[in-house]
Parts: sequence; structure tokens; C-alpha cells
Amino acid sequence: MILAGVFGLIIGAALGLLGAGGSILAVPALIYGVGQPVPAALFGSLLVVAISAAGGLVVRLRTATIRWPVALVFAAAGVPTAFAGTALGKLLPTQWLLLAFTVLMAVVAVLMLRGNPDEGGGVCRTGGGGINWRSCLPKALAAGAGVGLLTGLFGVGGGFIIVPALTLLLGLTAAEAIATSLAIVTLTSLSGLAAHAAAAAASVDYGVIGVFAAAALLASLLAGRLANRLPAAALRRGFAFVILAVAAGVAAAALFAPAALHTS
Repeated sequence: MILAGVFGLIIGAALGLLGAGGSILAVPALIYGVGQPVPAALFGSLLVVAISAAGGLVVRLRTATIRWPVALVFAAAGVPTAFAGTALGKLLPTQWLLLAFTVLMAVVAVLMLRGNPDEGGGVCRTGGGGINWRSCLPKALAAGAGVGLLTGLFGVGGGFIIVPALTLLLGLTAAEAIATSLAIVTLTSLSGLAAHAAAAAASVDYGVIGVFAAAALLASLLAGRLANRLPAAALRRGFAFVILAVAAGVAAAALFAPAALHTS
């Protein structure tokens, strides 16, 4: 329980401070830090992501512009692919799934090291500042579908894809992208949670997951209030190196100690 609380605080703080990428450590933390089996870890990760993203969203409701039409378009594409990603994950051996997850972690770390993308220069903006849906709807749907697939497959929120997509494809400002990303992550994570519920029902320790999720929510709320006062670039770089180190550890465990995963 203590470890669950500690790891939950770390994940929630990362989500609140960074707005994207923080949830990537939830699955390895639950598997290797707290000792949860893989199906329970995926379920628990999505629960933490959904609750933490919702908490970060609530904090930003009064201070940030949330593009709800954009969020709903992404979610409409992501909800069905979250179920598809869950079905695909059940077909893969656990060892392969974790190795693929480490590749995803490395990609996230590289994206974080590159920094937040600049605004897209009005790529999909109309003259009045709105979204030109005729040209950009296919891009938004494709990005949303990709996020949903990753959500179902790996139990992640996908903010590391959503934020660049919103800025580069749709021309949202960084503040708009982070706030809208939290709305999208909340919706797609809930769909992934529903998709994983049946497979995880027999193995979830709800006490541990509950402590983990509560700690993450608390940290996300507190960190969200501090996000604009701390050096975001330095935080992002430091967290990226942490992700790379954890990815190396998870890959080593999956390659050299695969027997431990068969008990989960």
C-alpha cells in the first residue's frame, strides 16, 4: 500500500506538471514496483490516467480554453479503437507486449527531449481563428484512432501524441492543446478501462489500485496549480531520462526474467 501511494504520487505529479507523457510509467510501476499482474496493471494504469487527467482538466476549466469539438472528434475515433487495441493485446504474449511497450517508452522520451512543438502556424485555422474541419477532419480522426489503439493496447493516455497533433495539425496554442488533451485522455481512458475490465476482474487488487489512483489524483491536482511556475523544459528533459532508464529496466526484465511474468 505504501509503495502504491508513493508511485501514485509520482505519476500524478508528472501528469499534472507535464500534461502529457506522465502516465507512461504507470504500467511498469504497477508491475515491477507494486507487484500487480499485467492485466491488473493495464486496468490500474488506465484508472489512474482517467482520474488524474480528469483532475487536471478540472483545475484548468476556469483558466484554460478547452476545444470541446476537437476533443469529441478525437474521442469519437479513439473509443472504438481502444476496444480494438485491447483485443489485439490479448493475442500477444506478455513478453512481446512489454517489449513493444519499452519501444513506446523510448519514443515518448525522445519526443519529450525534443520539447513541446511550436504552434502549427494556423495549419487548420480559419481566418476567424476556428478550425477548418473540411481539410483537417481526416487528420484529427486518424490521430484519435491511433491514440485509442495505444490506450487499449498499452494502458496509456496518449497525451504525448495528442498534444503535438493538436498543435501541428490543428494549429492550437500550447495551452489549448494541453487542456484539450486532458479532455481527450479522460474520454479515451474511460473506454479503455471498460475494455479491460473483464480481463482484469479476477486479478485486480482494488485496495492497492485505489490507493495508487487516489495518490495520483491528489498529486495531479496539486501539480496542476504549480505547472506554470516551474521550468517546464527542465522538468520534461529530466523526466525523459527517467523514462529511458525505466524502459531499459523493463526490457531487461522481459528478456532475461520472462518466467516471472507467467505468474501474472
